[in-house]
Amino acid sequence: MNGLSTGRRMSMVSIHDAKTNLSKLLARVEAGEEIVIARGKTPVARLTPVRAPVATRRFGAMKGTVSVGPDFFEPMTDADLAEWE
Repeated sequence: MNGLSTGRRMSMVSIHDAKTNLSKLLARVEAGEEIVIARGKTPVARLTPVRAPVATRRFGAMKGTVSVGPDFFEPMTDADLAEWE
């Protein structure tokens, strides 16, 4: 379809049909379909599902770069506790 395919199921609808059936089209998009809105036979817009951003943080990414000495796990002194209050 004019080089617009992305491997998903895709349909083309007119602007009039898009305005008339927007709720139905959005349900189809949520189900994974891609909808191209066309003026005549010319594609002008694409309805695609919004995907959650890919997480950029990875658990354990700092492994080996930060270390904690054994004294870290010792109980705090009364003076140390007083500084935190």
